[in-house]
Amino acid sequence: MKEYQPRLIAAFPEFAQALEEELGGFDLHILVTDSSHTWSMDDCSLCQDPADCDPDGVPDLCGATIDECDYTMGSGETFASELGSSGRRCKLAGGHRYITSEEPDLPAAFDCLARVGWGSATPLAFDSILAALDHSLIETGVELNSPGGCNEGFLRDDALLLLVIIQNTYEYGSLGGPYQWKKALYAVKGGDEDAVVALAITADNDISPNLCAPGEPPLDKNRMRIFMEEQLKHGNMASICAPAYGPFFKDVAAQLAMLCDQFIPD
Repeated sequence: MKEYQPRLIAAFPEFAQALEEELGGFDLHILVTDSSHTWSMDDCSLCQDPADCDPDGVPDLCGATIDECDYTMGSGETFASELGSSGRRCKLAGGHRYITSEEPDLPAAFDCLARVGWGSATPLAFDSILAALDHSLIETGVELNSPGGCNEGFLRDDALLLLVIIQNTYEYGSLGGPYQWKKALYAVKGGDEDAVVALAITADNDISPNLCAPGEPPLDKNRMRIFMEEQLKHGNMASICAPAYGPFFKDVAAQLAMLCDQFIPD
């Protein structure tokens, strides 16, 4: 993801502007999921803020103060520690593990959260997403959105759910498959198919023509494409090899505006 992380961060201001133009005074919650069960910092020099780490610390913690949520799959990630990450604790308004509309500098907060780095464990996108929404395919007994939970207050009945997945590999690691992911996500919103919108910016080697491997024959279809194009009512696919991601976000913002006008929460 070394090549693609800067494109995501650069596109966020365009996305925020598009949301404001399309939705006006929207009430925003933005959570970046932790897609692994571990926290480590193999090189203490990766820590960017002396207040967060002991410079004489010893890997795997490097003297950093972390809590149970830092280890929990699906919790909002506020302290990324890999190569290319922010390497510090992102301190958000209200003490949440996600951004809210109270954030005084939203772009800066997103910049910190979105710098998750690269070279870590195999991404488990849907394991992480469904855990964050308390709808894991395997019962864990952990409710991240309940009072005292890592993501307390994030999930709301009166809000649309937007998923944005940035992944430069095929989706092959998460439990279940496209049908199970769809059922679980729609269950989060009481079965309302118009309350869930998703965008995956990922490898496009499974179609022809494509941007990631031009001139080469397509590979087998990505499970992510099956999920977005064949299972979800409002699913969107885009190429991670595109030079910029702003146009993708603007298209999704327009979809959200249309759906917000007709959204009636249970």
